[in-house]
Amino acid sequence: MAIVPINMQEGKIAEEKKELIVGIDLGTTNSLVAYMDGDQPKVIKDPVHGTSLVPSIIHFAQDGQIIVGNQAKKYLVQDPQNTIFSVKRLMGKAFGDVKSFKDFFGYRIIDDDTESLVKIRVKDKFYSPIELSALILKELKERAEAVLETEISKVVITVPAYFNDTQRQATRDAGKLAGLDVLRIVNEPTAASLVYGLGANKNIPTQEIEKGVHTVDADSDLSDKELDQAILDNWVEQKLIDPNDITTDTDNVPAKKVAVYDLGGGTFDISILEIGDGIYEVLSTNGDTFLGGDDFDRAIIDFWLAQNLIKAEDLVANRALGQSIRLAAEKAKKALSDNDFFSQEINGQLLSISRKQFESLIEPLIDRTIRLCQNAMKDARLKPEDIEAIVLVGGSTRVPAVKSAVNAFFNQADQKSGDSKLKDYINPDETVALGAAIQADILAGNNKDTLLLDITPLSLGIETVGELMDVILPRNSKIPAKVGRDYTTSVDGQTKLKVAIYQGERQLVRDNRKLGEFILSGIPPMPAGLPKIEIGFIIDADGVLNVRAREKRSGVEQTIEIRSQYGISEEDMGKMLIDSVRNAKQDMDIKALLEARNEANHILYSTDKFIEQNVPIFSKEEIEKLLDYKNELQKAVESEDKDLINAKIQALNDYSTPLAHRAMDKSILDAMKGAKLE
Repeated sequence: MAIVPINMQEGKIAEEKKELIVGIDLGTTNSLVAYMDGDQPKVIKDPVHGTSLVPSIIHFAQDGQIIVGNQAKKYLVQDPQNTIFSVKRLMGKAFGDVKSFKDFFGYRIIDDDTESLVKIRVKDKFYSPIELSALILKELKERAEAVLETEISKVVITVPAYFNDTQRQATRDAGKLAGLDVLRIVNEPTAASLVYGLGANKNIPTQEIEKGVHTVDADSDLSDKELDQAILDNWVEQKLIDPNDITTDTDNVPAKKVAVYDLGGGTFDISILEIGDGIYEVLSTNGDTFLGGDDFDRAIIDFWLAQNLIKAEDLVANRALGQSIRLAAEKAKKALSDNDFFSQEINGQLLSISRKQFESLIEPLIDRTIRLCQNAMKDARLKPEDIEAIVLVGGSTRVPAVKSAVNAFFNQADQKSGDSKLKDYINPDETVALGAAIQADILAGNNKDTLLLDITPLSLGIETVGELMDVILPRNSKIPAKVGRDYTTSVDGQTKLKVAIYQGERQLVRDNRKLGEFILSGIPPMPAGLPKIEIGFIIDADGVLNVRAREKRSGVEQTIEIRSQYGISEEDMGKMLIDSVRNAKQDMDIKALLEARNEANHILYSTDKFIEQNVPIFSKEEIEKLLDYKNELQKAVESEDKDLINAKIQALNDYSTPLAHRAMDKSILDAMKGAKLE
């Protein structure tokens, strides 16, 4: 029996209240939150400053206060060691992934000599990128709640299309720690295509155009609808947009091939989509999660270093100076989009660069994006001339040299009309957030005319004999997906099987990214080759992977959640995040403690083996000292202080690293004895 809500006061059937789900663009440089206002996506703006951008910056003040956003920005120079930025570049990364880039940051990234997720040291505390991202998400949540005057609990969060499983898990966990129910992880280029691809410029927020000058008076007495139409007419007159794009009728629209070129502060993605009849199908995707505007800044800094205007050692020794130089480079990058020359005096030194020099410096970086575009087109089996529209997303696409390169590759100009196919008339900083809001509206059931078909960006497989990568789910497979393959044992009587899961396109697993591993136990002892073990990959709509294993002959079956690379299982996290909205801070502390304990236990085990294997090499005093550090770590593990555990881990690593180098040298020397060199 259906239940119909009735307004007893008015005697009418009550209109069912739509569920509000917001979309969040968790960016490298800036983050935004957006929502659907009727049928139009809108970014939420700071009522005080009137800006939609929340700088992805976190400052830890001396009094213990945590400041996020615009107010934290000034501390990049005033207190760089306690001010965190570009944390998105660290998501899902081990220290080895960012080692060559560590001096770019003003804060300290810890090298714990493991494959665990990197940690950032702030004063005497250690934070993971997940915890730091959660602080940004919490700020966005509070801003949305203040402006919309309602509680926000459900969200859609966007990520670069080329984020791997670990990075997606980390993003989802950051949302959980912020007290949010993350309904979907959506690829950023796909979200951007939703904004342009709904076939209606009614979804373009008023006055969000970045290109050209309109002549409509924003303070006029026109209604919002009339103002929208006046601005649209003005854009058409200036040939900034194609009048054919202006329609509110999405029926019978032929499918279009669309490229989304997304160059942000820290990441680059290119996605090729086919859009028609409300269906958004991703044909291919490619990208680089460590390529973006930050690298443009770095190129300018290196240019100034090469001119001896500044010294590299000064940047490392004086973190405040280093951040001043970095901010000057960022300012130069933006200024050179409209000017031919930039100069600024810092610390008595005049730093200058011309637009021509800047474009020469970033040419190799732009070329990298074009090569990735070529790969995406090849995977989609399309030619540049097949693309009907190119959507530019991300603040770095404002750089004229970037637009020129995209034009050159896609042969932008329409040969018949001379018009460009570039779609860049919506603020590139806000496009992804607006698309996330549209996707959130779809999930809320308010838009039933749109279907989003995404893909997995990299192949997924397992390690087989000879350290080879056996692909089970090829890249560019539609998701969600479920696929399996049969394997067997290699030893008589084998009752266990280790399954190591990798992501990547190389033939050898050592060249790919390891996502995790598990042991399938309970296999009945049989001759080698007789058991039939099915390994199944189940990848959900977020692109997050689960693995199932079953021995077919005996019926032994196990469903395994792959442990994230940073060492916390979903089960552990589930326990930790009970009642997370009310106890978010407590949950974050528990998670951090579990992470520290897991890592410490791994290091304790490795230390025991290290001592056992190298007793003859070290002196009695060195071994005793090493045992002292180990025992101190063991005691810390039994405590409830995660910062103490991390500090003891660091102390043990600092002492043991030179010993490990000596042991390695001894092993190499022993191996070379008696060897004949020709």
